Amino acid sequence: MKSLLTIIISVLFSVALFAQEQPDSSPERKLVQFSGVVVDGDDLLQVPFTSIMIANTNRGTISDYSGYFSFVARENDTIVFSYIGYKPTSYVIPDTLSSGRYSMIQMMVKDTFILREVMVHPWPSKEQFKQAFIDLNVPADDYYRAMQNLALAEMRERRFGTSMDGRDNQAYSIRQQQTMLYNAGMLYPTSNLLNPVAWASFIESWRKGELKIEK
Repeated sequence: MKSLLTIIISVLFSVALFAQEQPDSSPERKLVQFSGVVVDGDDLLQVPFTSIMIANTNRGTISDYSGYFSFVARENDTIVFSYIGYKPTSYVIPDTLSSGRYSMIQMMVKDTFILREVMVHPWPSKEQFKQAFIDLNVPADDYYRAMQNLALAEMRERRFGTSMDGRDNQAYSIRQQQTMLYNAGMLYPTSNLLNPVAWASFIESWRKGELKIEK
């Protein structure tokens, strides 16, 4: 048993040495710095982030935001370009290059997907739809909400509950200064007790209910 195992190991070792000594029959392909720009075939705009892979390998790259790409490949490599919304296309790097650099502009053709028609039914049956339509609580439209917001009683209540802002305080201060200038040089300031305009304004406010007793 031990001698049989020794013979098998010797045969395998000899085969491995023979395989190492045999030269590779396929010619060495030259490395190429493969660069280019991916553009749309219709409007010639750059196609960013296109997947660029060497066929049957896991090597490749993606184009940048401007559609530019550059990576190392070999002559006769098949380069596959793919992007969602475009038809995949391929290109073979020629083996007659005189230098180690190769540049190109790859055009992509848009691909159109036709989806099947989808019928959307919100209710399983017409009877359920009819009942849901009857029970539907229709919200108020914009005009109705605007009229509610502009109701006189509500506006009056909000006005009494709203304090003066900076603009109101400024107007009040200016009126006070005008009154002081009007009464400048007088022995006694003018009084609105006998002013008919002031009485008319008071009566109008009283009729509208704008006067209230402050506690």
